[in-house]
Amino acid sequence: MSKTITGFSKLTKDEKINWLANNFFKESEKGVSILKQYENQDEKLQQLHDEFIENTISNFYIPYAVAPNFIINGKPYAIPMAIEESSVVAAASLVAKFWSTRGGFKTKVISTIKVGQVHFMYEGYFETLQKYFQKNKDKLIKATESITENMRKRGGGIVDIELRDKTARLENYYQLHVTFETADSMGANFINSCLEAIAKEFKNNTSADLKPDINIVMSILSNYVPECLVRAEVSCKVEDFFDVNPEIYAQKFVQAIQIANIEPYRAVTHNKGIMNGIDAVVLATGNDFRAIAAGAHAYAAKSGTYKSLTNAKIEDGIFYFWIEIPLSLGTVGGLTKLHPLAKLSLEILQNPSAEELMQIIAVAGLSQNFAALKALTTTGIQQGHMKMHLMNILNQLEANLHEKEIIVKKLKGKTVTHNAVADALHQLRIKK
Repeated sequence: MSKTITGFSKLTKDEKINWLANNFFKESEKGVSILKQYENQDEKLQQLHDEFIENTISNFYIPYAVAPNFIINGKPYAIPMAIEESSVVAAASLVAKFWSTRGGFKTKVISTIKVGQVHFMYEGYFETLQKYFQKNKDKLIKATESITENMRKRGGGIVDIELRDKTARLENYYQLHVTFETADSMGANFINSCLEAIAKEFKNNTSADLKPDINIVMSILSNYVPECLVRAEVSCKVEDFFDVNPEIYAQKFVQAIQIANIEPYRAVTHNKGIMNGIDAVVLATGNDFRAIAAGAHAYAAKSGTYKSLTNAKIEDGIFYFWIEIPLSLGTVGGLTKLHPLAKLSLEILQNPSAEELMQIIAVAGLSQNFAALKALTTTGIQQGHMKMHLMNILNQLEANLHEKEIIVKKLKGKTVTHNAVADALHQLRIKK
């Protein structure tokens, strides 16, 4: 049977699954069974999930958890997280409790501006183009009025439009750089609709006022939003940082970040850990974790060198640790109001505004980084991580419940490795 197909999207879900089973599954019945197993028994709920994307054949589950005991600006939170990686939720919970007795997390939104661009080519003089832009700038904004009406009622809309000359980097390349305020909405569709209206208006008036014509290449939002920025921080006396030798370990913590600021190989892993916390909450609240990650990593490289997203210092006997990160988020629109668990996540977070959500998610990232650096500079990362990973190893080895209980007790306080778990399980089964 052919492994290529025409009209796949027009097949029913069962027909799609059968085609996959006949062409790609080694054990077709087992493969079909797994897909069916992850179907939701509530037909209405399953239909909702099916309609999120195209060609759906089942659901892919990721664990959904909560990390309690966060104190943010004096307010208690339990933070929902959707993630499959061991130890992330446990680390967040431990850090939340640690800082809850040291004043909690302090946060503030620095700015909330988002960006979109109309990219175009023009072969004439820049001065002529600039004059044309200034003459038509008000018309460009007016062209979006029907699109921005509701957003303006909520305090959002277009902030400004700039003409930018990029010909030093690419011949004949210019852009309209448009800044937006989208209130509690993520605003992706809103921004793109505005940009397309602006591009059409900009192009339509050229015949009378501008020669040669403008060639519009594309109109699209940017996920790089360095002006949609939030800060989260913690601080305590150095003597309260660690039970044993707090001065030494606080200094090692600061040095670990200094290393991430000058060594990209370290910085990438360092920031990946931050995104463990951020992406988990972004996903749980129905926001776009891919856009958030892309923007964060671009921000980490804004100086021309890829650096840490967090910083730390010791000053006058006080340990300070903070993050500044761009987070373009929404609490209305998209999946935030469609996905039942996303809606529930926002309810758990006490129905925050977009700005409040920015602050909560920045705290999640800061807490993950604190947990990682504290482990790295004290006991090492593997002790805690492999302890959490133990259950995954036991599941891979198909241990039953009784075997899991015995192995967990046997390896308590010991270094956990895959070989150590396999050997312990093998010995247990021999004894049986």
